Amino acid sequence: MWITVVNIGWAVSALLVAWMVYDWFRIDSTYSEATLTSSREGEIEAASEKHKL
Repeated sequence: MWITVVNIGWAVSALLVAWMVYDWFRIDSTYSEATLTSSREGEIEAASEKHKL
């Protein structure tokens, strides 16, 4: 029984790795490097926060 559970765990892990690699190639071919490395969200967040010391 434990062998079956272990094998199912390895199969799920392999499927997750395959999905991540597929998603990586799909995103990499869909968006430019500039878009993927932009920090627009960080700029918006920094502009909206007002800290007083």
